[in-house]
Amino acid sequence: MLPRPPGSSPPRQTLRPPASTALPPLQATRLLDQLRERVRYLHYSPRTEQAYVFWCRAFVRWHGLRHPAQMGQPEVEAFLSYLAADRCLAPSSHRQALSALLFLYGKVLGMHLPWMTDIGRPQVPRRLPVVLSAPEVVAIFVHMQAEHLLLARLLYGTGLRISEALQLRTKDLDFAHQALIVRSGKGGKDRVVMLPTSLLADLRTQLHHARQVWAADVQAGQAGVEMPYALERKYPRAGSSWAWFWVFPQEHLSTDPRSGVIRRHHLYDQTFQRAFKRAVVRAGIDKPATPHTLRHCFATHLLQSGSDIRTVQELLGHADVATTMIYTHVLKLGGLAVRSPLDTLLSPITPKTGHW
Repeated sequence: MLPRPPGSSPPRQTLRPPASTALPPLQATRLLDQLRERVRYLHYSPRTEQAYVFWCRAFVRWHGLRHPAQMGQPEVEAFLSYLAADRCLAPSSHRQALSALLFLYGKVLGMHLPWMTDIGRPQVPRRLPVVLSAPEVVAIFVHMQAEHLLLARLLYGTGLRISEALQLRTKDLDFAHQALIVRSGKGGKDRVVMLPTSLLADLRTQLHHARQVWAADVQAGQAGVEMPYALERKYPRAGSSWAWFWVFPQEHLSTDPRSGVIRRHHLYDQTFQRAFKRAVVRAGIDKPATPHTLRHCFATHLLQSGSDIRTVQELLGHADVATTMIYTHVLKLGGLAVRSPLDTLLSPITPKTGHW
């Protein structure tokens, strides 16, 4: 170490200790319970927890109920090869299974082995999204009704994901500024989107119905709705307040899978997906449209009307504009907007009679 020059100030001492990446010891004894404990400690979403538990259970069962600590790279690669070759799994599902196993070995079992970084991840090809035309969107809406119709119009009018729309609270609707606040969207980010003027009256009617459901729950002494993180302990009465109640509440009560508390949940996504699928079939649309297709339609139709791509990126909540750029490719369908030489022939060709 070189001596400090005379007259110079001593080096600044850092009082804050360095950040520790060590995880606390697990309290559960069973493997899958340990997996759930670690997932919840790291604040992963319930869907991620469900997917990781599914793949780790399948991995253990496929190897004859052997404990993962007794297995390693050959067993992991054999299982992934089985999923790709025999089960013909899509690359996205293949990556999900690999992520679950790496999480199991790295975060639960605490095994950081060299082979964990050597396993290649399958490349997910970039697919063009399914986009409906405006008349097709209207045709689907014709065959929907009640809150399902309102929810479908909300998805198309704001570009929300289905989970973001179903998890809306009454406090997230700002009628004064015609804004809708999305809380803890994908990646845990908040954003603000427009509130379509054509939905104001129907949303007020939906809130009136939701308030009746909320008042009945309060009168019956039911437990409040689910609160994020530790807010239920910090504000014990907030879960029973009108501000935190769901905009789209479920008709019946349900049991919280984590706490076991019987409370009011929001509308199930499977219920809406089935209603949307029936409407697509009745409308005679052959495209594989899902509720998420309305989000693609929102972005594409905004770009077609001249909206800036950066604005669309903010409304969709994309972290990178490259993700939003895929909708510019959708606008160029039909050979990059190039006119076919067949359409430039001077005289049309009349087919001869007979078989083609």
